[in-house]
Amino acid sequence: MNAPDRNMPVICPDTPGHEVFSDAAGAVERLQELYATATEFLCTQFSHSIATGLPTARYRAFYPEVRVTTTSFASVDSRLSYGHVAEPGTYSTTITRPDLFANYLTQQIGLLIENHDINISVGPSDTPMPVHFAVANDADVTVPQEGAMEFTLRDVFDVPDLATTNDDIVNSYGFTHEDGSGPLAPFTAQRVDYSLARLAHYTATDPRHFQNHVLFTNYQFYVEEFEAYAREALADPESGYTAFVGPGNTVITKAGEALPVPAKLPQMPTYHLKRKSGAGITLVNIGVGPSNAKTATDHIAVLRPHAWLMVGHCAGLRNSQRLGDFVLAHAYLREDHVLDDDLPVWVPIPALAEIQIALEQAVADVSEYQGYDLKRIMRTGTVATIDNRNWELRDQSGPVQRLSQSRAIALDMESATIAANGFRFRVPYGTLLCVSDKPLHGELKLPGMASDFYRTQVSRHLQIGIRAMETIREMPLERIHSRKLRSFEETAFL
Repeated sequence: MNAPDRNMPVICPDTPGHEVFSDAAGAVERLQELYATATEFLCTQFSHSIATGLPTARYRAFYPEVRVTTTSFASVDSRLSYGHVAEPGTYSTTITRPDLFANYLTQQIGLLIENHDINISVGPSDTPMPVHFAVANDADVTVPQEGAMEFTLRDVFDVPDLATTNDDIVNSYGFTHEDGSGPLAPFTAQRVDYSLARLAHYTATDPRHFQNHVLFTNYQFYVEEFEAYAREALADPESGYTAFVGPGNTVITKAGEALPVPAKLPQMPTYHLKRKSGAGITLVNIGVGPSNAKTATDHIAVLRPHAWLMVGHCAGLRNSQRLGDFVLAHAYLREDHVLDDDLPVWVPIPALAEIQIALEQAVADVSEYQGYDLKRIMRTGTVATIDNRNWELRDQSGPVQRLSQSRAIALDMESATIAANGFRFRVPYGTLLCVSDKPLHGELKLPGMASDFYRTQVSRHLQIGIRAMETIREMPLERIHSRKLRSFEETAFL
């Protein structure tokens, strides 16, 4: 491998400086221009460097940014939980994939302009764009492994930097960027780019297919029912759904079309029932365990979904429960441990009224039980989430005592993690589980029982989750993204 000249010149693309905009559409258009210029430059120079060998210059491009300065304490509508900054100052955020986030950016920038009666500054930031993320948008360009090239990549191009690829904004209080500006959005551009790459890897679907309403499950049976529902929806011209997307970015738009199945499914098979403006439903089979639940929600959070719900199976902890009963979580006992460093266990994870009402009404609609009779098939209470699938094989006295003291009515390995990460990332969350076994009462999940349970309950459970999401879809954003999820100081962007 040839050694590079440490004194190589740094070459950057020609880009306009900061410009002030009084309209959101113009600001987003400029963000797209800046981003396209940066990525095209890096892709071109990277391809050229690979083809010719040792480069004679270092190539660098920068993420675009949005910047705003306000000088007034003028109050805004106190009912809003987003779309404004708390106090005078300068605020900024780096931006990636403005094509993917165009609707989101137009909405959030427009609210800032409207609520503060100020202009927005758009231009290149001081944050270099890693070449890995730039070439991710070009299917014809890939980054070889370190050592496979004739030069060391980081000597010529910028690579991902953990200093700007973290959750310091959402986890911290008093966060400021290096230039002293406050955060305008919950994630930096590099953090978003990292998650977009991880999503494509774990789900085998492009992030552009993700919808604003996300269902998580822990069993493949739900996927089969979701596909069946999607085909019925595509056959109904009044449904509003336009396409169904599976792993490998396979797309069908008609009910009878075949949906090819990849030879190897990804770690978290994901399916998207699409609707105009992202108003459809995404189903993610996260598999079993809190680590998977955290991984999925860590990355989906950057897409700023309007809600995510867990619809999976659980162990019923009360003798009065029956297999197939539903559990609506209104509190969580967190023994998953994967979020302890990000969100201490002493932080309460509150139930969100809008989500709870939507889920309860969906159970009533699908089951046709109303009022007091709904208690025949559903209990509301605390759901415990643990990180040990075989907890029953250990001394039960400690765990069972904690479960009793918490008044837990169900136990699983994902729900509290998903709810806690929703709380942490300000994404509305909820949980509706289905009792599949009762280990404390002699009803274990054995093969014969499981088959009968799956056959009779999965379809109805999924229908309830979809019905709840369709109710949430009709809520105004300012209602679903309520103040309950906001802290003392918050980013203006949702």
